[in-house]
Amino acid sequence: MPVMDEPPYANLTPDRVLDALESVGQLGDGRLLALNSYENRVYQVYLEEGAPVVAKFYRPGRWTDAAIVEEHQYTLELSGLEIPVVAPLVIQDSTLHEFEGFRFAVYPRRGGRVPELDVSQTLEWIGRFIGRIHAVGAVRPFVHRPALDIASFGEEPRDFLLSQGWIPAELTDAYTSVVSMALDGVRRCFERAGTVATLRLHGDCHAGNILWTEPQAARGSEGAPTGGPHFVDFDDCRTGPAVQDLWMLLSGERAEMAQQLADVLAGYEDFRELDPRELHLVEALRTLRLIHYTAWLARRWGDPAFPAAFPWFNTQRYWQDRILELREQIPAMEEPPLPHP
Repeated sequence: MPVMDEPPYANLTPDRVLDALESVGQLGDGRLLALNSYENRVYQVYLEEGAPVVAKFYRPGRWTDAAIVEEHQYTLELSGLEIPVVAPLVIQDSTLHEFEGFRFAVYPRRGGRVPELDVSQTLEWIGRFIGRIHAVGAVRPFVHRPALDIASFGEEPRDFLLSQGWIPAELTDAYTSVVSMALDGVRRCFERAGTVATLRLHGDCHAGNILWTEPQAARGSEGAPTGGPHFVDFDDCRTGPAVQDLWMLLSGERAEMAQQLADVLAGYEDFRELDPRELHLVEALRTLRLIHYTAWLARRWGDPAFPAAFPWFNTQRYWQDRILELREQIPAMEEPPLPHP
């Protein structure tokens, strides 16, 4: 196994978290609750006065300050238009803060549950807000955030895995062959789609980053949502085709995904039309995510949170499953795109 770097959060102790919050005037009462996050460290912090807040400590070295601030500005722009996203608090005229080498932001606490994606009305409601997010995202480009493309999400992760020796020797030839064929399939999908517009995206718009509150919930004193979806964790926001924020809501057999797409677009296209050519990219984007996700786990393996959370990673069975997964994606990318309703 490749040699790992020093764990990035080894010095982020509970006392340091509380001291960081105190440095921006948020006085904790000593209670912390670690929230589910692997890329960053996220804590619910109970304050001596007022409602709890959520403190997000950014992984060192991942994003530049400018890229983080650009993410914050995007969510504040959306929130200012009453689109239900959770934006950071502006404290001391800034959203990004630094304390003893750790960069962090403070967010209001927002509750909710994972939405039921098998309900047509839920998908339509979510699609409506994604349409609004994209209508704003298309107004101007990102300057400091990267683009989602074949090079960064497919070729570079593949090269990293192979060059750093992550693939077992007896499976290297099989993985090399299948990932090459898969990327050829991705390129053909992009060729069939042609030149499509790109815009500012959420970038990681799966069900876990959408929190749902019941529609009858009343608006509280903190401005909590009145119900329905609200979108969290824009940490992976980047430039790309609109369908990137839609395909992760689709699952199951082809007929099921076609119906789910119709439900999502019933809301989405109230605010923005989807170019039907982008539907050629659904399985290609899924393939890129599979390759990128595996390399992400490998890059983070030196962080003790990862072996604890993903004990099955880097086993013989794991790599065999990844080879099979990519083999299944190759014919999937050659099928006709889902119909535009």
